[in-house]
Amino acid sequence: MLEIESLTIHFRRYDGLWRRRSVAGLTDVTLDVTAGEVLAVVGSSGAGKSLLAHAILGILPRNAVIEGQIRFEGVGLDAASLRTLRGRRIALVPQSIAHLDPLARVGDQVRWAARRAGLPRGRAAEASAAALHELGLHEGVAEAYPHAVSGGMARRVLLATAMVGHADLVIADEPTDGLDPANAALVLRHLRGLADSGKAVILVTHDLVSALPFATRVAVMRHGALLGIERADDFSADGAGLRSPYARALWRALPQNEFAVPGEPRDA
Repeated sequence: MLEIESLTIHFRRYDGLWRRRSVAGLTDVTLDVTAGEVLAVVGSSGAGKSLLAHAILGILPRNAVIEGQIRFEGVGLDAASLRTLRGRRIALVPQSIAHLDPLARVGDQVRWAARRAGLPRGRAAEASAAALHELGLHEGVAEAYPHAVSGGMARRVLLATAMVGHADLVIADEPTDGLDPANAALVLRHLRGLADSGKAVILVTHDLVSALPFATRVAVMRHGALLGIERADDFSADGAGLRSPYARALWRALPQNEFAVPGEPRDA
């Protein structure tokens, strides 16, 4: 469904003497996402995960210089095609709850997302109510303004805006950040459900452990580079099945795997 080939992004900046500099963002990233799968994109802060998501959606700053190809169903994405696809066939679950309009009721915002996706007025209202209910948000939430709901509820509202239009590709940028384990699992189950219904899902996250039960494959990023794409099932035992040395080290370093810090004894 989505193909990215040799994607490189850098940013033009000027120093105090007006000398132009180039700051690297992404370097030679190649990956694909197919219908029916959740591709988790993992890495620490600054790895380039959100930048990759923004590049797919064409929402980069003006000083970004892009090389490489991004294709959706075999067709290269450009500004014109993205204006048609965004919010309809490609949906974003943004990282920040500040994307919610503080002056509009929650239910209205989900309904507007449905209308942007092409649903008629009556269907949009029904789909909005159904999406909020499916995410465990009671009827009163629809009438509330964003400041009156918790951060966890606001994140589920953002997910509802992406779900309501039945987009073919959903990009979720840190959708569980700040959520308690129960609500994080609820959000991830719904993303997995979208994939199981034939959608493609890109899950951008720093939380490898939470993502693994719901992911099909895992793309590991560091310093703007893609270090490897692994099967989620290979993150098990001692990680011997992982091809990328960095992915293997990342897996083995997790506390629950009880691998000792080099130079220090294991607990008895």
